[in-house]
Amino acid sequence: MPDLLIATQNRGKLEEIKSVLQPSHSNLRIRELSGLRDIPKIEEDGSSFLQNAQKKAKMIASFTRIPTLADDSGLEVDALGGRPGILSARFAGPQATDEENIRKLLEKLKGVPPEKRTARFRCVMVLYAANGHSFTATGDLSGRVTETPRGTGGFGYDPIFLVPELGHTLAEITLTEKNRISHRALALTKISSHLNEFLQQANR
Repeated sequence: MPDLLIATQNRGKLEEIKSVLQPSHSNLRIRELSGLRDIPKIEEDGSSFLQNAQKKAKMIASFTRIPTLADDSGLEVDALGGRPGILSARFAGPQATDEENIRKLLEKLKGVPPEKRTARFRCVMVLYAANGHSFTATGDLSGRVTETPRGTGGFGYDPIFLVPELGHTLAEITLTEKNRISHRALALTKISSHLNEFLQQANR
């Protein structure tokens, strides 16, 4: 049974990744960082989602010798020049909670009319094996930032990210619905279609 290590401590991301990959790869054993010891701490100091995802995947795969999937993702708000972007998880500070990040973002957008609150979620995922074999996939989801949080599902900025076609925020829909449209799901679909080939190459 092939192993795939998911390089994230974010439970929300982990559950989304599992829910997309496992149905199509029933023979895959998904490993978590929480089950491993002495994993090196990785500073996400890249200037792009791609650089951060590549760094995480390469370092973890090289350390564990287990094929690794890492992602970096975030919210890009047009009215803020693309911020918070790669700083999405720590927009309000290094140890900020989702609620604190949302509060700061809404404060920055105070007075900005709905038509100018356009934004997108962007995800970059990298598969990396200890032998240097790698594969990269991306996914984007366009929407708009609401003026107040709506919904109790999801995580991160989901409660304030409105998908116009649905009329709901990502926090107001089910995980199944989210996994049909989200930036992470779009990237994961590409990862999934390439995964068997990648794992074969990883063992050569």
